[in-house]
Amino acid sequence: MPLALSESHALTAPQSRCSKPIMPLLSFSTPLDVYEALVPVYQTFPLLSIPSLFINAPFGRFAKPDSKFALDGRYAWIFMELPSPLIFALSLLSPPLTSSTSLLFPSLARLSHLPATSKLLAGLYLTHYINRAIISPLRTPCRSPSHLLVVACAVAFNLLNGLLMGAWIGGRVPGAQTAEWGSARFWVGVGIWAVGFMGNWWHDEVLLRLRRGTGKQKGEKNRYEIPHGGLYRFISYPNYFCEWIEWLGYALAATRHFDARAPPWLFWLALLGTMSPRAVRGHMWYRTKFGEEYPRERRAVVPWLL
Repeated sequence: MPLALSESHALTAPQSRCSKPIMPLLSFSTPLDVYEALVPVYQTFPLLSIPSLFINAPFGRFAKPDSKFALDGRYAWIFMELPSPLIFALSLLSPPLTSSTSLLFPSLARLSHLPATSKLLAGLYLTHYINRAIISPLRTPCRSPSHLLVVACAVAFNLLNGLLMGAWIGGRVPGAQTAEWGSARFWVGVGIWAVGFMGNWWHDEVLLRLRRGTGKQKGEKNRYEIPHGGLYRFISYPNYFCEWIEWLGYALAATRHFDARAPPWLFWLALLGTMSPRAVRGHMWYRTKFGEEYPRERRAVVPWLL
């Protein structure tokens, strides 16, 4: 379980939340107030993705390389993903928000006080992002440019998610409890995370091999090919689908019940909201580009459904 909070903190926290003003972001006195103000901001992220149902975010296959705001794809990816594990680690190793005067004040001494569940969950989070932010882009031969606005939005999201997730896993806030070490929920969640992580990695490798092969033969402008194998038999975006499975398992292991204010569940919901429109529009792009060559039985991101 996460670090225990004193009874006095547990008793006084609800009163402090009730006494906060209507605009907490504009008026707060403690780091806990900041955390509580950021949670509803996080809850709006799935709604902010609605425009992407109609507009293609300018990166990847929808990149606009001629824009003066286009940035190198690989370096932009590293820059926008790396803040997540960094801020997560800093938040994880900082004191409980109920007894701290700083939002971030990390100390390695905190690591020895973290329960085994939190240490393992922290390791899983960092494993995902070390691969996503460093290993994967450095192994990719080329990436389409990313628009500056996309990078800025991704950095903001990753800072927010890393900060709140680190606080939750580190037991820095009242009510932050992971599933118990000996519980079926915890290990089922970890197992689901592992299946999702390996599925996400494997299907990304399929795309990576295609990029390497077509990049040598046709050049960057024509490098897109139809991927095959694994869940590509059923959907166009199995890497997205597997990432949803991965973070669903993480949310199960990192909480004791569904909580719409808990960062692990907020992260999963945000991924569903932001990635679904991208997958649907990308699926339409595949069908338009390849026409009759593209398998008709494939769905966008959920086998047989979406």
